[in-house]
Amino acid sequence: MNAKNIQALYGLKWNPFTQDIPNEAIFKTPRFAQFCYRVETLTLEGGFALITGASGLGKSTNLRALYDHLSKIPEITVGDIIRPQSGLSDFYREMGTIFGIELRNSNRWGGYKGLREKWRHHIASTLLRPVLLIDEAQEMPPAVLSELRLLTIERFDSVCLLTIVLAGDVRLTNAFKEENLIPLGTRMRTRLAVEPWMKPQLIELLREAVRHAGNPNLVSAGLIETLAEHAAGSPRVMMNLAADCLAIGALKEMPKLDEGLFFELFPQQNSSTGPRRKSLAQVAAK
Repeated sequence: MNAKNIQALYGLKWNPFTQDIPNEAIFKTPRFAQFCYRVETLTLEGGFALITGASGLGKSTNLRALYDHLSKIPEITVGDIIRPQSGLSDFYREMGTIFGIELRNSNRWGGYKGLREKWRHHIASTLLRPVLLIDEAQEMPPAVLSELRLLTIERFDSVCLLTIVLAGDVRLTNAFKEENLIPLGTRMRTRLAVEPWMKPQLIELLREAVRHAGNPNLVSAGLIETLAEHAAGSPRVMMNLAADCLAIGALKEMPKLDEGLFFELFPQQNSSTGPRRKSLAQVAAK
């Protein structure tokens, strides 16, 4: 059964358990809403913001929601780096593409001046700094991170020409402890640490996901509890488990997904058959 058939069977506008849901359906916690406001305010002065957390906790989703939030403000220009692992030459080429500047590798000084002049003009006309979002920033070479810092400062480090949001895991924060990146680490103006989700948060996320998708009764209360309990605090793990339940539920043409389906798919997780075992997420982390 293909995706369209599954959506038709359950009256869904989209699959609520995949990454590619519409921007308006992204679940936003109060802490993230505050972070969006802080970054929006940061565009007045420029500087660095940071999203950190372990894999699967929602860093990339938060960055996507932030992009959507900022893009709706007419005066703010938002770009994103899609190849964070690039060396300096490719980094400048990508920056030129994002900000509409033709850059030649043989004239990096010209590219440096051209980008800064473009940003100065934007600030003069809008009073706001352009925004650059970088996901998986832990993959960026230290030389590129240092270049990014130097590229955006002027007047003896009293002015920042860009607003930059980095998102990465613990490898990024560990890199800031290295001598050549300490100057960058100390410049994080605002931070959002994404932590493992509590069970009530996971339950709310799942309920909101199916509601936005068009069928709030798709998943039984028991299955919602079960999925949240076995996710080990990871929304990605929970949604992957729910996606498996949806696929098999559709194959069986079940009118509603329930916890019985979960334990049919993952019988080793049924605590009624013996001592309670580790969640699937905990087993996968080993």
